Amino acid sequence: MSFKTRLGAAQDQIASALTDHLAQFGDDTIAQGMRYATLGGKRLRGFLVLESAALFDVPESQAIHAACAIEALHAYSLVHDDLPAMDDDDLRRGQPTVHVKWDEAVGILVGDALQTLAFQILADERTHPDSAVRLDLVFSLAKGAGAQGMVLGQALDIEAESADAPLDLAQITRLQAGKTGALIEWSATAGARLAKTPLGPMEHYSRAIGLAFQIADDILDVEGDAAKAGKRLQKDANAGKATFVSLLGLEPARARARALVDEAEAAISTYGEKAQTLRDLARYIVTRDA
Repeated sequence: MSFKTRLGAAQDQIASALTDHLAQFGDDTIAQGMRYATLGGKRLRGFLVLESAALFDVPESQAIHAACAIEALHAYSLVHDDLPAMDDDDLRRGQPTVHVKWDEAVGILVGDALQTLAFQILADERTHPDSAVRLDLVFSLAKGAGAQGMVLGQALDIEAESADAPLDLAQITRLQAGKTGALIEWSATAGARLAKTPLGPMEHYSRAIGLAFQIADDILDVEGDAAKAGKRLQKDANAGKATFVSLLGLEPARARARALVDEAEAAISTYGEKAQTLRDLARYIVTRDA
């Protein structure tokens, strides 16, 4: 099965499982908003959960729930990131953002509901029969998503908008390790957590692809197609914010992303052919067009 076929199948599988999880909420406004916010997208984090689980022979019937959890939490982060007090975006995946389609209060509550759904799913026995494993998944995601991870990165990003000078490379790297990298790291290590096996190689792999992902995003923000991206581009440049491209230059940034892919592939070389899809994913991250 080709990488794109495998990714497409995983996207459909995650969408179906998310629909099942969301069915419990009925059809009021918040439930509608939750379903709307989780429509579409690349599902790369969920796909990473499934592939990391497959690497360690974790049953797909367990891994799919962890994949749904990270997709719910990622969707929450996007809904809140789009709010007027944050990035103030009116488009996401080519559609009106949640607060534009409804209103700001609905956007806040939809995000809140998706965040808590993620932890509800991880705490469910269907995710893993061992309560210690479920606790580890909940704890690690809470840490990665909170004030030591994604939220920290978002706060640093907001602070950068009013800073006296643009951030330097070390500061941008720290910011993006939280804002983008923390959830990617959780996704890549979820399989090892479910299998109760050491995280080391997958941690190294995830940190490399997390940084490569953000560099690729910065490149797309400069030369990408807004129609394919489904959102406004060149926001950071227009706001005068530093990015990997503005600090390194376009071609050096591209070279850095490729080097990170090599680093990611080396980190999982011990797994041999079984990790081929994870290697393909690392390459896809820096060659995607949206």
